[in-house]
This record gives sequence, structure tokens and C-alpha cells, in this order.
Amino acid sequence: MFGFLSRKNHFPVDGRTILITGASQGMGKEVARILAQKGANVVVVARDVKKLESAINYISSAAANPEKQRFHSISADVTKAEENTRIIEEVTAWNHGAPPDIVWAIAGASIPGLFIDTSLETLHSQMDINYWSAAYLSQAVLKLWLRPEPKPASHPTPAPSRRLIMTSSVIAFVGLAGYAPYGPCKAAMRSLADALRSELHLYRGAQKHNPSLAPPVDVKVHCVCPGTILSPGLDEENKHKHPVTKLLEKSDPKQTAEEVAEASIKALEGGHFLIVTQWLAALMRAASLQGSERNSWLTDTLLSFVASVVWLFVGPDLDKQVLKYGQEHGVSVS
Repeated sequence: MFGFLSRKNHFPVDGRTILITGASQGMGKEVARILAQKGANVVVVARDVKKLESAINYISSAAANPEKQRFHSISADVTKAEENTRIIEEVTAWNHGAPPDIVWAIAGASIPGLFIDTSLETLHSQMDINYWSAAYLSQAVLKLWLRPEPKPASHPTPAPSRRLIMTSSVIAFVGLAGYAPYGPCKAAMRSLADALRSELHLYRGAQKHNPSLAPPVDVKVHCVCPGTILSPGLDEENKHKHPVTKLLEKSDPKQTAEEVAEASIKALEGGHFLIVTQWLAALMRAASLQGSERNSWLTDTLLSFVASVVWLFVGPDLDKQVLKYGQEHGVSVS
């Protein structure tokens, strides 16, 4: 309950096998590097084979124990359900028949733009890479993790601790003009994380109902919501971004991929569920918690009050900026 007082590491990774999608560049690559520094065995997934080769060299060079740690890359299209099943199967085989201990879905891309100007093809592709890729991966690994097995009569083993981490965005908390193709995908992912966190209690209860099954379920879900990340992805995103969107976020704090990775992992070590990586995102998160699990009941309650007051001024100001831009520049409808 008093998460802000806890010093326990809720995210130990030394000697564990971690699967990360979208890890050939940006946040994903930095997350993999830091986890390698902490002693993890890391499997990275992306489409581009050359980028994967470069990423593996970068990540493995940071290994805490190069003689013991192992690294692997998989080229795959994570927007396809069957590819996600293949990824889990390949990682399990590579990991001597054991499923990965931690799965972190980071693959994603933003193609911003005004909603009515965005093609249906782009709307579908945005949902594919930003929501369905994580949903497919989550279902594939949870089916494996939650599969009941008979408990051995002797030599009981402790429950394996497993973590499923999704990477959403602060846009899941507050919708902005120009992010209609992207924001709903990330909001859907945040909602999926909420639903899975609730569903996992069902499996914990079922194990108590039938103790002959093993191992006891110890799976936790986390949702990371970064803000603006200085990365190649941002450079590409800015090519499509409407000027009014740039106006609305011009004063937003920006972080390097390394800063986002460090903040995310630190929050995971603190046991947080809905994770943000900078102060503005913390206010946005607090204002939109609703039924989501609190990281700290005291801090989140105070921040929720502060955010509700701040939004009395920030919300109308954002609306005025959009209105003023339309008055000064107009807008075309094709």
C-alpha cells in the first residue's frame, strides 16, 4: 500500500530471460541495454535484420556477466498473430524449453494527422502496430504462462515470477488534435492492461481452488506510458504532424530514449502498475486514473486533486489554442 516507502526490488532481472519487441532502436534498445547491465538474458524482436544485428552488438556489450548471459534476435512482423506465436515458441526453445520470464511489448509507431484526412488504411495500420501487436503477444504468452500443470508429489518449486509489460503513451490519458489515428490505439492498450490485471486474480483464485495444479500463478501486468521521446521515431512522426499538434505540445518536456528506459525500469522495480516517466505525464496520469490500480494511494490521491485543479486552466487553454489556430490559418476538407 505504501509503495513510496518500499525499498524492495519488485523487478529483479539477474539471470532471467526477457523478450522485448521493438528493440532495434529508441526506447526498446535502451531498455534492453539496461536490462543486460542488470544481468538479464535478452531476446530482441524487430523487422529489420541489419538493425537487429547492430542492436545485439550494442546490448550484449553492456552485459554484466558476458560469460553467463545470452542474447538472441528474432526478425518478425508483430502485427500478425501467427508471428507472435512463433516468437514465443522460438524464445521458449532457445531458453531450453522454459518460457520467457518477462515479456515487454514496445513495438509501435505514430502516424499523426487530422482524423478526416487520414486514410482508412492508415487507421487500420496504426491499430495493428500500436494495439494488436501487443494484444497478440500478450495472448500468446499468457496461454503458455497460465496453462495448468500437475503439481509434482515431491520437490515443490516456488512460483515463477513473470511480468507482462505493455508500452502505451501519455496520449492515452488526454486526447489532442492531430493524434486521432494514434491515441485511441494507445488508450485501448491501457484498457487492456487494466482488464488483464483484473483477470489474473481469477487464475490466482483458481489455483487456490485446486492446489494440485502447479505452479501457483504469479503473473503481473504493467503499462508504461512515456511522453515525447527524442528518437528516430519522433523524427519520422514530425514529418506527418499537423502544425496545430506541434503548437499544443511545444512546451512538453522531452526525454532521451535512455532517460525513458531508466525511468520505466526504476518504476517497475518499485512495483508500479501504470507507469509514467516525467512530471507532466504524472499529472496527466493522476487526472485519468478512474479504475486503474494506484501505485501509491496517498501520492496518487494528492496528485489527482492537484491535476483536477490544474486541468481547469490547462484544458480550456488547449482548446483556445486549437480554436485560434483555425481562425488564423483555416483548414481544408478534401
